[in-house]
Amino acid sequence: MDGSTTLVAAFLGLLEGLTEFIPVSSTGHLLLAGHFLGFQSAGRTFEVVIQLGAVLAILTIYAGRLLAVFRAAPHDPVARRFILSVLVAFLPAVVIGVLAHDFIKTVLFETPMLIAVMLILGGFILLVVDRIAPEPRHDDAMRFPLPMALKIGFIQCLAMIPGVSRSGATIVGALMLGSSKRAAAEFSFFLSMPTMAGAFAYDLYKNRDVLDATALNEIAIGFGMAFISAVLVVKWLLGYVSKHGYALFGWWRIVVGGVALIALLAGF
Repeated sequence: MDGSTTLVAAFLGLLEGLTEFIPVSSTGHLLLAGHFLGFQSAGRTFEVVIQLGAVLAILTIYAGRLLAVFRAAPHDPVARRFILSVLVAFLPAVVIGVLAHDFIKTVLFETPMLIAVMLILGGFILLVVDRIAPEPRHDDAMRFPLPMALKIGFIQCLAMIPGVSRSGATIVGALMLGSSKRAAAEFSFFLSMPTMAGAFAYDLYKNRDVLDATALNEIAIGFGMAFISAVLVVKWLLGYVSKHGYALFGWWRIVVGGVALIALLAGF
């Protein structure tokens, strides 16, 4: 692996960590950046596997809280319902992700124009929902009703289209189902753990034959950068959205998607 590849892998890892938990589509950013930088990993595994760095960032930040939940689960119905709500929300992604994996990786991941368009459309949707979301009825991410969690899980599956954003889909879904802005972001954090860990494990299994030492070095660098930057973003995000909402990220999506679309139409 030469120096330029190392820098690109580090940059993409940084980009992954900065964008994974905000509703702007980390995968869309990675794929567009990789397109314009001429970077393409074997089986598009790099773009999926380095997300585990962001997962570990969430686990690090919420380790104490999660440990308390699992310890309380045998005798606390609220803790048990929270664990079940995350698993219920995760289930649709398991089924649809396995069935559609090859199509997603070989078709959707290879269509930069689609990614740019989805960034723009998602930006407008985020701006609208940030304004018209109903009055919050749920302000604790650990107490979402199971039917609500399942609906969020199905909405999350829209993010299998790169450019939609997993966190964006879950946050928009939660807001429209009556969540507060902070609780929507927190539930998205919790749901990301099994979803991204599952995607990591399945993608690594599917592409085990195309990974070599170079690919593993790229992944290790991207993984480390994703972990560090994700820790910083998660600690900042909840306070920001509680005060300012999601409009900033809607405009971010529109600008990035618009610039990418113009560049693609110009032949870059």
